[in-house]
Amino acid sequence: MLKIKPEVILLLGASLWGLGWIPLAYLANQGLAGMSVVLYTYGLLCVLAIPVLLLQRRAWWPQRRSLLLICFCGGWATAGLVSALSEGDVVRAMLLFYLAPVWGLLGGWLLLGERQTPVRITALVLAMSGIALTLGVSRETFSTLSGSDWLALSAGLAFACNNLATRAADQVPLASKSVVAFIGTALLSGVYCLLMDITPPTVGPGVWGLIALFGLFWLVAMSAAQFGFSHVEASRAAVLVVVELLVAVLTAAWLGEREIGVREWVGGALVLIAALLAEYRETPSNSLFCEAKK
Repeated sequence: MLKIKPEVILLLGASLWGLGWIPLAYLANQGLAGMSVVLYTYGLLCVLAIPVLLLQRRAWWPQRRSLLLICFCGGWATAGLVSALSEGDVVRAMLLFYLAPVWGLLGGWLLLGERQTPVRITALVLAMSGIALTLGVSRETFSTLSGSDWLALSAGLAFACNNLATRAADQVPLASKSVVAFIGTALLSGVYCLLMDITPPTVGPGVWGLIALFGLFWLVAMSAAQFGFSHVEASRAAVLVVVELLVAVLTAAWLGEREIGVREWVGGALVLIAALLAEYRETPSNSLFCEAKK
């Protein structure tokens, strides 16, 4: 019997993440952006998340600490990045957030005891180089960090911690791992709105319908990603998810939101090569897309 490999499912989840800017941009045109859209979307998803967690509480209770870590790290990864993109320079925010592969490799090595091979380290270097080319890094990129820059940097670190916690919580049902981050995102975005004195705008039924569709989209993306994080070594997963950035840049260029040149194409090629290297195993395996189930 054949089944799709977790690396492919992780790549699909990351690709959906890369498309997430499209519904966000549309909602922004409807007057809903920043932490407000995060609070509304993930607050709505809590209606689904809370019953799932209650139904599966016996299964995840032995690893409740890991699940709590997923809740807050996954929540801050989303809330912090969206806030940074809303308030600061998008290029700097994306670059600082995508230092996450570095944290993922170090965390997998130091915390989970994952063996780091020359191929894996090479993949990381290629991925970071591809990111730098795609986003256009210059001397000014790493000048004095602003508040929004620190948000993006902390979100990337939280994202890596979320991936490590997901990998460690091997007895927690996938559904619980997928939805618990929604609760953390809603809570942290609500706290952020209170601290920053942000009043979410009033929206009509039509916009609520769009928010619900966006929430469903994100539920599918998160479920695919959490499945991948649960079955792929953290350091390899950290490189594979960089495909999200490539998808975001290419779709932005296709839709006329950003011009794409030789530098972006070279950067994208490096990211793809890094993803293929990260998928490489030292022991023989079957096709990337499926493997035999014995």
